[in-house]
Amino acid sequence: MTAPTTYGLSSEARNLHWLLTNLVEEVPGIQSVAVVSSDGLLLLSSDPGHTEEARQSRDAKRTGPRGSSADLATIVSGIGSLTVGAAKLLEFGGVKHTMVAMEEGSLFVMSISDGSLLGVHGSAECDMSVVAYHMALFVGRAGHVLTPELRSELRKNLEAESAGSDR
Repeated sequence: MTAPTTYGLSSEARNLHWLLTNLVEEVPGIQSVAVVSSDGLLLLSSDPGHTEEARQSRDAKRTGPRGSSADLATIVSGIGSLTVGAAKLLEFGGVKHTMVAMEEGSLFVMSISDGSLLGVHGSAECDMSVVAYHMALFVGRAGHVLTPELRSELRKNLEAESAGSDR
């Protein structure tokens, strides 16, 4: 996890960390995960170096202030905004999820609640239907607890962890 310690966090925040950890550990092919607020701020993320495959990819091309977590949050926020705009323009209702299949990986974006998004970067070998299923489980479990207060707590914790790692 980006925030390896959950000491001092509320039980809801600790549960959300646990759910995210399980998503990354239980689903083959997931390289990194980001939960992004409606205004595009990273709230929670997985450790991009969690798996050997992700570690090799990260070592080959590391960019961004916090590596792929910050990059993934930026991409998820942008795709979320683009698809919401497209849905409004086309008058198709709200966006539930977006999947992008690329030659060397996949990107999944799913709405959590009131504009918050779950983004997953998967390897080329991941089973897109399995990833989407587990993302839906995460969203179902996390959506009702991701309140404005919890989002604020997660953001402050992430900022504190980031400030601590800069020293």
